[in-house]
Amino acid sequence: AEKVRITGKKEEQKTFMSFSGYVGGHKSENVGARRVRHPELLIERAVRGMIPHNRLGRSVYRKLKVYRGDTHPHAAQQPAPVKLR
Repeated sequence: AEKVRITGKKEEQKTFMSFSGYVGGHKSENVGARRVRHPELLIERAVRGMIPHNRLGRSVYRKLKVYRGDTHPHAAQQPAPVKLR
């Protein structure tokens, strides 16, 4: 997930917003800052937008595993690499 590429000016212009529920609890963060802190969240959010937003989609999303680098705890299952462009 750390090798994700963002095209155009989205790295500076696109923002993620969250609200804690308290007064003044708005937080915003651009894609560049989020990619440095949590690159796996960019992939997870993109995939979440592509799957159905119902019970089946939630169960599929729970099974999604995204890791920061090449290391992962699933070596015993012998996963096959997927070639992407």
